Amino acid sequence: MSQYPVSGRCLCKKVSYAIKGDLGIFQYCHCSRCRKFTGSAFAANLLVSPADFQWTSGEEFVGRYEFEDAKHFATSFCKQCGSSLPWLGKSGRAVVVPAGSLEGDPEIRPFQNIFYGSRAVWYQEPGVLPAYEELPLKPQ
Repeated sequence: MSQYPVSGRCLCKKVSYAIKGDLGIFQYCHCSRCRKFTGSAFAANLLVSPADFQWTSGEEFVGRYEFEDAKHFATSFCKQCGSSLPWLGKSGRAVVVPAGSLEGDPEIRPFQNIFYGSRAVWYQEPGVLPAYEELPLKPQ
């Protein structure tokens, strides 16, 4: 179990937050909206209770975008550096926390892939790709 609170922040460090309770669900989302927002093959997200989440600094730098046609989806980002930040779902029942914004090890691991059927056509499972400790000198 994690030591609480678990904290996170944006790249420029203007915005920070803390999670003081159960870290809830940790999953990879392959939906097209998450791919567009992250610019990646999938989003690594935790879902936590709004009661367990708080901004600890820089809330005035948090921007929000709500996709009009979405039932739950929205996004938040740092207005200064553009980093993905936690966002309250449109239903108000969960805060979606981008795992990449966490500081340190949350001591839980992703346990499922969602919207896997709509994954990017170019997606490759990470385990089948070569792995390097640093940037290789030239493509292999």
